[in-house]
Amino acid sequence: MTVIGYAFEEALASLRKSGRSALVSIGTIAIAFVTLGGFLLVSVNVQDLLDRWLEAAEISVYLTDTASEADRMSVEAFLKGRPEVVEVEYVSRERALERFRTDFPELADVTGSLSQNPFPSSLEVRLRGDDAGGASAETLAREVTGKTGVADVQFDRAWLSRLIGVVTSARAGAAVVAAILMLGAAFTVGAVVRLSLYARRDELEIMALVGAPFSYIRGPFVVEGLLLGGLGAAVALAVVGVLYYFAGPQFRFLGYGEMAVMLLGGILVGAGAGTLASRAAHR
Repeated sequence: MTVIGYAFEEALASLRKSGRSALVSIGTIAIAFVTLGGFLLVSVNVQDLLDRWLEAAEISVYLTDTASEADRMSVEAFLKGRPEVVEVEYVSRERALERFRTDFPELADVTGSLSQNPFPSSLEVRLRGDDAGGASAETLAREVTGKTGVADVQFDRAWLSRLIGVVTSARAGAAVVAAILMLGAAFTVGAVVRLSLYARRDELEIMALVGAPFSYIRGPFVVEGLLLGGLGAAVALAVVGVLYYFAGPQFRFLGYGEMAVMLLGGILVGAGAGTLASRAAHR
């Protein structure tokens, strides 16, 4: 029998004997990796949302009531000539009012009682994704403000920057929490492996005395930790899948990369804990 085959056979036998201890270890790892999986699930969906906002980033250029057609065309030509601009759309006062009524039908009574249209005409400027939050977009907003016929320019770069900062901080905090939980899970795996090691200490001493290769002595305990970590991560992935199912189809589930991170992370945490715990085995 090969070293790997022997290690897996002994590890599976040890897990069956461990019973409740193994289940507690798997559950602890699952809790840690559910936190990690939830963090990854929220992270990928928030990133998708931010990417969509950046791709659809707009500068709204509001025109004065006295702006002439020549003024509008001049501003529009200036905007279309900039490399960071993807598209410029003119929105008349009437169309702006129509949009408002469509977006907020519950306010139909309010808009119906208006004696005049309060919405200004505007130019909606869509920017390239890589320029939406950069200095070039801020420069464009500042330059177009001084054009004849322009009443105001609205650009939410500061709001997007603050939002990205909040998301980055939340990611860092979640990563720290997940790391702490995984460290606790590693200690639990190590404790279970040590229990298995002490239960077989007489057998291990005999194996050492007869000259058994060191890989046969420590290998099963490393594999036991590996299996505990992998099973815990798999359970966590299943739980995250159930949570996603109830959350609704409007969100995106984890990709293959994120799922691989969870599974490989569990295997590595378990194998590492098993390796450290198996150092107590006699040489």
